[in-house]
Amino acid sequence: MATTVLVHGAMHGGWAWSAVATRLRAEGHTVFTPTLTGQGDRRGSLTPEVGVGTHVTDLTELLWFEDLRDIVLVLHSYAGVLAGPVVEACADRIRSVVFAGAFVVHPGQSLADVEPPAVAERYRETAQQHGDGWRLPATSAFLAQWAVTDPALQAFVGPRLTDFPLKSVTDAVVFDPASLAAVPRIYIEHTAPPLPSLEHSRTTAVADGATLRTLATGHDMMLADPDGTAALLSELLAVTPPTGRG
Repeated sequence: MATTVLVHGAMHGGWAWSAVATRLRAEGHTVFTPTLTGQGDRRGSLTPEVGVGTHVTDLTELLWFEDLRDIVLVLHSYAGVLAGPVVEACADRIRSVVFAGAFVVHPGQSLADVEPPAVAERYRETAQQHGDGWRLPATSAFLAQWAVTDPALQAFVGPRLTDFPLKSVTDAVVFDPASLAAVPRIYIEHTAPPLPSLEHSRTTAVADGATLRTLATGHDMMLADPDGTAALLSELLAVTPPTGRG
């Protein structure tokens, strides 16, 4: 059995992984589903100062206080940006990293740098016009962007989305790329439908040596298809895969 930390993406919270966590725990795995500062049930802690560094600290503190070791770190969407700094700080605790439909950045890049330019500019304009200049308001437009089309899922997810700090979009990450390269990495590409904004990240991850897996579901894979997501993660938790495409 393995220990895994499931990290949500922008505007979500630990709640988003609940169904997958239940399935993995039933198989005997130890599962943590932290909520990042300012998100989900921690939305009251959202301030203009919350950024990538804040969220890196959220995870490194969790790993230290719980004394977690030999973990599989699963990062969804925005959380992929946190991979390098977290692995660098906690290399002795991490067995492998799974980018679950996640954004992938190199040192010196921000989330805005790896999003399509038009998307990044829209985020900046939205924050300026509707988010007091520092936050992205959570609206139903994001459900459409992430292809959350099932009415029941829309009704569940929509009210739980939380505003997201623009600083987490624009903060550049700083880390030694060798630390991340030394850890086995898997990239899960969702294909039904794909998210065009992730094409650059998928290509980057594979070029950097990550193993590519696919899942026939939409961007919010853990919500749209908890069975399929849990099954794939359970398979990945069973072994430490080699780097390279497969």
